Amino acid sequence: MIIDVHTHTPTHRDEVPQSEKKVFTGWHSGDPVSTTNSWADYQRGMKAADISIVFNIHVPDVEKYTGTAGDAGRINDSTAEFVAADKSRIGFMSVDPNLADYLDEYERAKSLGLKGIKLGANYQRFEPLGKEAFELYRRAEKDGLPILFHIGASPISFAPLKNAHPLTVDEIAIAFPELKIVMAHIGHPWVRETVAVIRKHPNVYSDVSAIYTRPWMTYEALVMAHEWGAMHKLLFGSDFPVTTPAYAMERLRAVNDVVAGTSMPKIPTEKIEAIINADALTALQLADPRK
Repeated sequence: MIIDVHTHTPTHRDEVPQSEKKVFTGWHSGDPVSTTNSWADYQRGMKAADISIVFNIHVPDVEKYTGTAGDAGRINDSTAEFVAADKSRIGFMSVDPNLADYLDEYERAKSLGLKGIKLGANYQRFEPLGKEAFELYRRAEKDGLPILFHIGASPISFAPLKNAHPLTVDEIAIAFPELKIVMAHIGHPWVRETVAVIRKHPNVYSDVSAIYTRPWMTYEALVMAHEWGAMHKLLFGSDFPVTTPAYAMERLRAVNDVVAGTSMPKIPTEKIEAIINADALTALQLADPRK
């Protein structure tokens, strides 16, 4: 069973009007990225996955980059509506600790049936080790809701990199050892630090979303994870619409191509397949939405 733990709620229910389309180049080494997409675009793009975790995130000026409205409540409503339309989807909420009502929004989003939280302390510009964030982590740990953090670089200039460094998650996991955490993108470019953190903490995982658009970094990250015995802590993800599950599988299976014909270490094929088929539902204690 293929579980994609990292996808974004479509920005439009219907076809995206030409005037509202947003396309960016330079986000990765592959094709340009369209951040505006419809429900049908998502359905087509996700054919290779059996189950997907879906979310958007409330950030300042978000509509500049994604074409979505900047209202946090509407983002959670949109995700809940989208998830309700297909039993293969699991919705995560967006909560912004900068907002006075963020805990009220957390409770409201739970009532909508959203099963986890997506946070980007760099995009949202909140202090990930601050008291407001810690109160959110405390509630999530108590309620059994996993948190998926954006960890790593970003092409968006206003997002402070220090807020998305993997060692921040180390401190969070020390304070909240029962909290289920997913670090996105193997923390690129800090892949070594990310592997050190997921190896150390039983309830901390990393997804491999979008990293495979950079072949050398993918190889470096997976060699590090393999040599340090942390491959079982890696979960499959595409970062749709940045890439699709089919593309992600293709590039992961080609990870050793960059060292073909050399004596550099190779990542075993069965370890790659184990990532693609990782049981994220058990790892994150999430129910199968199809049952």
